Amino acid sequence: MLILGIESSCDETAAAVTRDGREVLSNVINTQIAIHKKFGGVVPEVASRRHIEVIDGVIDEALGEANVTFDDIDAIAVTYGPGLVGALLVGVSTAKALAYALNKPLIPVHHIKGHITANYVAHKDLEPPFVCLVASGGHSHIVYAEDYTHYEIMGRTRDDAAGEAFDKIARVLGLGYPGGPLIDKLAREGDPKAVAFPRVRMDGASLDFSFSGVKTAVLNYLHRLDQNGETYNKADIAASFQDAVTDVLCEHTIEAAMIKNSKTIAIAGGVAANSALRKKMTEEAGKKGIRVLYPEPVLCTDNAVMIACAGYYEYLNGTRADLTLNAVPSLRL
Repeated sequence: MLILGIESSCDETAAAVTRDGREVLSNVINTQIAIHKKFGGVVPEVASRRHIEVIDGVIDEALGEANVTFDDIDAIAVTYGPGLVGALLVGVSTAKALAYALNKPLIPVHHIKGHITANYVAHKDLEPPFVCLVASGGHSHIVYAEDYTHYEIMGRTRDDAAGEAFDKIARVLGLGYPGGPLIDKLAREGDPKAVAFPRVRMDGASLDFSFSGVKTAVLNYLHRLDQNGETYNKADIAASFQDAVTDVLCEHTIEAAMIKNSKTIAIAGGVAANSALRKKMTEEAGKKGIRVLYPEPVLCTDNAVMIACAGYYEYLNGTRADLTLNAVPSLRL
């Protein structure tokens, strides 16, 4: 079965064609990083307008790369939430138009489900159930994948997402945008134990996250040094901040796996590309006899491969949408 996937939830315009939920025939991503870098973050209106400009060309390129035509496609899958409403509407409107004109099934896909599904592409032997950490600029969830389409949320952020905190600290350190990869790179030159930034643990047995505290702690620490005219090593700050965030992500996710007696942890989302998180999760989970899986970096950030693959499993589950499908920016899992 060939699925055309369309993704436009934030600042990546993407299209892909997959076969049977695991094989990638094409993966085309038009990124807007250069456009938004001068603003220090994504500007929703600018992102929406750029999606409109390039989405047709991106879809044509994906079909060409896969060496297929619209006639060969069995269904069209599209991200309908969560995300930026204007950006989502471009992808949803395009997918509806194609489904109507081509008389093809339309499959709505939850963005977070897509991130989880990226692991099926990277690891052909992976099957549910397993525990997955989804960490990105907009999301920080611990999810138990019961099967290919049903998920239980075991923990989520109560304020900032992990990726959002990375971007904000990178901005304060003058590193630029997007912050995650830049902090990851700089942190390799620093001492992760140079500054003891806080690790937040919720009351009771909650596996929820909170990253606003560590973000504020870094801001206050730097402000105090600036007021006193003291110098500091940016690499040490980056490494110490990253260490605090990855400690919490790993601790909560491994605890979730222990609760579910899961011998597999998958990580997904943009923060899943962080080298320190991958290393720490693999080492700490390995001590418990738990294997850790993650996609290649290009499948960690927003892409349409994950949407097409998630769409395949939703299709098998009987999920369909009609032409009333709308963007849902705050869609819950």
